[in-house]
Amino acid sequence: MKRILVGTPVGMALAVAAVFLWNYATVQKPIDRAIESDSRNAGIVAKAHFGNYVAPNELVLDLRSVSPDKSPADVFRLFLQLSEGLKGRHFSKVTLAYRGTPKFQIKGDYFQQLGREYGTQNPVYTMRTFPENLYKPDGTQAFRQWTGGWLGVMQKQMGDFTEFHKQWYANDVAAGTG
Repeated sequence: MKRILVGTPVGMALAVAAVFLWNYATVQKPIDRAIESDSRNAGIVAKAHFGNYVAPNELVLDLRSVSPDKSPADVFRLFLQLSEGLKGRHFSKVTLAYRGTPKFQIKGDYFQQLGREYGTQNPVYTMRTFPENLYKPDGTQAFRQWTGGWLGVMQKQMGDFTEFHKQWYANDVAAGTG
C-alpha cells in the first residue's frame, strides 16, 4: 500500500511534465524559432499550446506581451510565420488569446492555408481578408465579409484588421493592463 501512495504523486508529476514537454516540443518550439529567426519579432512574447494542453486537434496562440514599438503588421507577421512553421499539422481550430484570455478563433483549415501561402501570397491581401475568417470564442462571426466597390471594400477590410488587433491585445496594452 505504501508503494501506491508514494507512486501516485510521482506518477502524476511525471504525467504533467510529459504533457508540458509534449506541448513545448510540438507547438512552442516553432513559435520560439519564428521569434528568434526574425529580428523584427523582438519585443513580442507569445506562447503556444494544445487546447487545454491535451487536445492535439486544437492550437492556442497566447500573446503574452507586445512592446509599444510593434505594429499590428509585426504581430501578424509572427502569426503567419507560426502558421508556416506548423503548416504540416492539422488543427480543427486555432484560438488567439491574450494573456490567457481567448479573444478569437479561426478554423484549422484556414490556418493551414495561411501557412502554405506564407511567402507567396500578397501579405496585404492576407491582412485584408483575415478578419472575415475570424470567429468570437462563442463561435459567432467576428467581422463581416464586405461587398461593393473595391476601394470601399478595401477600406472596410483594413478597418476590420485594425479593430481585430485592438480587440486581440492592443486595447489591453494601451490601458496598461497588458
